[in-house]
This record gives sequence, structure tokens and C-alpha cells, in this order.
Amino acid sequence: MAPWELAVLAAYYAVLVVLAVFGVHRAHLTWLYFQNRRRNPVPLKQFETLPKVAIQLPIYNEATVVERLIDAACALDYPNDKLEIQVLDDSTDETVAVTAAKVAQWRAKGRNITHIRRGDRLGFKAGALAAGLRATDAEFLAVFDADFVPPPQFVKELIHHFTDPQVGMVQARWGHLNRRYSLCTRVQAILLDGHFVIEHTARNRSGRFFNFNGTAGIWRRGAILEAGGWQHDTLTEDLDLSYRAQIAGWKFVYRPDVVCPAELPIEMNAFKSQQRRWAKGSIQTCKKLLKRVWASRAPLPAKIEASFHLTNNFSYLLMMVMFVLLLPAFLARLNIHSELLRLTFDVSLFLAATSSLFAFYVASQREGTEGESFGRTLALFPAVLALGIGISVSNCAAVLEVIRGKQTEFVRTPKYNVGAARKRDSLFRYGGKQKGLPLLELAFALHFTFIAILALSHDCHLAGFFFALFAAGFYWAGLASLLPIRSAPDTPSGPEPEFEEKQPTQAIESKTGAY
Repeated sequence: MAPWELAVLAAYYAVLVVLAVFGVHRAHLTWLYFQNRRRNPVPLKQFETLPKVAIQLPIYNEATVVERLIDAACALDYPNDKLEIQVLDDSTDETVAVTAAKVAQWRAKGRNITHIRRGDRLGFKAGALAAGLRATDAEFLAVFDADFVPPPQFVKELIHHFTDPQVGMVQARWGHLNRRYSLCTRVQAILLDGHFVIEHTARNRSGRFFNFNGTAGIWRRGAILEAGGWQHDTLTEDLDLSYRAQIAGWKFVYRPDVVCPAELPIEMNAFKSQQRRWAKGSIQTCKKLLKRVWASRAPLPAKIEASFHLTNNFSYLLMMVMFVLLLPAFLARLNIHSELLRLTFDVSLFLAATSSLFAFYVASQREGTEGESFGRTLALFPAVLALGIGISVSNCAAVLEVIRGKQTEFVRTPKYNVGAARKRDSLFRYGGKQKGLPLLELAFALHFTFIAILALSHDCHLAGFFFALFAAGFYWAGLASLLPIRSAPDTPSGPEPEFEEKQPTQAIESKTGAY
């Protein structure tokens, strides 16, 4: 073989080895899950008198979903004199009027609900939550994003874990209101189930750090304050605060049996924007806190797991390198005369692309209470791989922005309330912006189309299949970003949740104005 061919193959396999380490870690999490899945968390005892809880609803231009959110919060089954609801409204559009009307409606029925407006958006969501914290004396605070619909028993299910004075946060599992809306939402649901069924359970029950997900959880005020409060120097204020609190010694509890449903992004730009923010924020948190994790008194396994957790999105950089190397590596493979070495090339590609991911996501669906059937998961697995590949360019760009020190503002994920027919005329007012990345994704799609044809023409069927899958993922991400959905479905994606309007006993005045 020529020297350049040896150099290319050496670089290719070096990248695969590092990516394989992340794959082994994912397999280890799956093993930890099965080792610990029956260690269900139980409250130390029950509160004799229920404590006061503030429900915080941070919103920004959420006209399509804010009424559903407020209705769900006001339908929570908790004593009215112990429940305070804060609508933390930073909106700049008609959401303000819609929210004010809905808050007034529930205040007239006696709910202790306030409509809180700030004079600016300083700190974005973290700033809004900090402002809400200053406006209440409640010891416990539950947070719900605008696209969530908390079940009535949510607070009662989780609050008793705080009878243990060391517990700082309790997180519930995310469900999916519109799981079956489209192929994209089905795949997103599988991806999220892997995180909430396998990762969270494995980390929490094996004594590792895990994180509050920004919504569908309850915090102890003391844990927030001792950890340094809500900070907005990263795009993932939830991950940041979670690590600071656990470094300070607070215990977290995960309750996967308590499911809080939410709406999945139905449009590719919205989904990519969400994933990009999470990827960038996790790397920012890594830069900020990883050294503090290793300097803390946390056990060694917790420190190792935190390192994998916080550095995981660096793998997108390695994926980009691998994508660039694949064509020259495949050309070099054609010049290998040993059938065994050629098979090694094909099998390594297969294992790197599928093995740990397959075990991880199939396990999450088999163990999840609302997941896809085993057979459907198998059928959807190529789409899971394709979408994960398709968003890699966008997420890689996010990681590079952190490395370059580029600061960007918090970009909300658009919510659409696709099951509400009355919202159709303005369904896509909050759609994501299109930039140059879709064109780069389509360039990668053409690149892998060429490699797939080349592989198939040389009877390399296994490699050709995966190259075609990579191409499909980039076509999906690129074309769906340039040609987003422009009309609502003819039928709702699922029934609208029903809420029981309770008769509260006391009316509380609304608060408005800046802090």
C-alpha cells in the first residue's frame, strides 16, 4: 500500500477507536441500568403537613401553548393555600395579552396565580427563574416549560422525597404528547427515551451525578441558593445548576414512573435548534465545571461518569473528521488485497455505527412504559441512526462555537400545540431560522451518495448500506430545514388533555411589573 493510504487508514482507525470509547461508555450505562433498575427510590417518610410549593412557568412568546400550560398548572391536585403559581412572562408578542386573560380567569376562581413581567430579558430563562425565586417565600419550586402538561398528581408524587433534608431536586420523566405525529417525532421520542429511561436511571441509582432537565422537576430553595443560584453564563442553566448543587453535596432523586408529557418539535429547524442549544450548553458547562467536579469529594466513579457526560458532545467533532476520512479510507480499502483486512474495515464501520446504540435504544423502548413495540423499534432503528447523523453538522458547529469562545443568546424551541385546531392559522409563526448549514448538510449527502454508489459497484454491500444511510440522514436534515412544514395536519395528533377546574378557596392579587 502507498504511504498515503497507510496514513489515511491509521487516522481513520484512530478516530474510530476514540468514538468506540464513547460507545463502550453507552454500553456501560445500559449495563448499569439493568444492574440498578429495581432500586426504586422511596421517600424517607411522608410530610405530616404539606409544604408550600411555587409552580414556575417560564414563557417567552408562547401564544400557541400558554393557555394549555396554565390550565394544567391550575389543575394540580394540591392544597390551594399551599400552592403558588408564577407565570414568568418575558414575551414580546400577543402572548402577554393571552396570558393576562388566562391568569385573570383563574384568579377569579380563587387560584393563587401571578403574572410576572420583567423589564428586560436579562439572563433569559435563568434570569426569569431567579426573578421568580426572589418573588416567593416557598421552600420548594416546580418548573414546567411551556410545552409541558403536568398531570394533576405531579407535586404530590414527588414532594415527599424532600422529607430527606439532603435531597435538593427530584426529576420526573418526560412523556410525549405527539409521539406519533410524524417519523421525525417518533425518532425524537426514541432518542429522548434513551436519555430518560437508561441514562438517568443508571446514573442516579448507581450513585453518579445526573441532571435536572430544565422542566418537570422540583427544587429545594436551599439547594439552589447554596449552589450559587440560577446563572446564565451557559445555554444549559439546568445542567449547570445541577452539577453545582451535586458538587456541594446535595442528593438528587429520579422518578421515571412519574411521567410529565410534553410536545416534541415537529419541524426540523426547531429540532436542530434545540439540539444545538443542548450541545453548546453542555460543552460550556464542561469548560466551567469539569475541573470543579474532579476537585470535589465525589466518588471516583461519579467523577469518571461526569467526564463522559460533559464531554460527550465533543464526539461530533470526531464524527466530522471521520466523515471527511471515509472516502480516502474506502479508496485505500479497495487496494487491500487481504480479504480479512477488507472485512475488518466493513465490520468496524458496522460496529461503530450500530452496536452500542442498538442495545441502548432497544433497551429503552422495551423498558419504557409508553415506548414503541420491540418490532417497531427495530423498524425505526435505521431512521434513528439517520437522524443522529443528519444533525451532526449542526451540533458540531455548536461545539466549535464554544471552542472559539463565541457567545450566542438563548434560542427557545418553538412550540405549536398541533392538536388544537383553533391555532392552525398561526401555527408556524415561531418557526426556526434557516442558515447556511442545510447546504453543507446537502453537500455531505451528495458526498455519501457518491461513496455508497462506489461501494456497491465494488460489491461492498455492508459498507454501501451504511454510506447510503449516512446520505439519507443528511438529505433528511438538509431538505427538511430548507423545505419546512407549512401546513397543519388535517387531524389532531392526539386528544387534548382534560383538566378539572377546582373550586379554590382564596383569591390572591396578581403581581406585574419589573424586578
